[in-house]
Amino acid sequence: MKNNINIDITIPSHTRYLRMITTIGEKVAQEINCPEEVRETLSSQLAVVLTEGLVNAIKHADCTDPNKEVHVQIKVSNGDLFVRIYDSGAGFDLEAIPEPCFTSCGMEDKGRGIFILRSLMDTVKYVRSDSGNVLEMRKNIR
Repeated sequence: MKNNINIDITIPSHTRYLRMITTIGEKVAQEINCPEEVRETLSSQLAVVLTEGLVNAIKHADCTDPNKEVHVQIKVSNGDLFVRIYDSGAGFDLEAIPEPCFTSCGMEDKGRGIFILRSLMDTVKYVRSDSGNVLEMRKNIR
């Protein structure tokens, strides 16, 4: 088991790479030195977080150019799991995304991914910079 892990991957901005990244995330979760009850659910949670974050980056940020890339970092350090997804899109205001409406027909598409990310991670931030954007998420795994 590992206390410190740092995975850094750049992929083409296309959904066909989602399974590869989620598989890597699942394997990372299985190697983390954390309580067994945390590790039991962390693998599937990390797969969902990576899928939702990457789909948002691919669909909303880089959808106009399939030749663009998305950069993913998965880091474990000092009892925390960090996931960062970098894109080069126009960005958005994370705080302006409303919680999705729950109806008898299910959830509306708008805001569903962010709602899921906030439900599974301790913190979720979206930061803009001159070189692009980063979706930063942290989960305490102690």
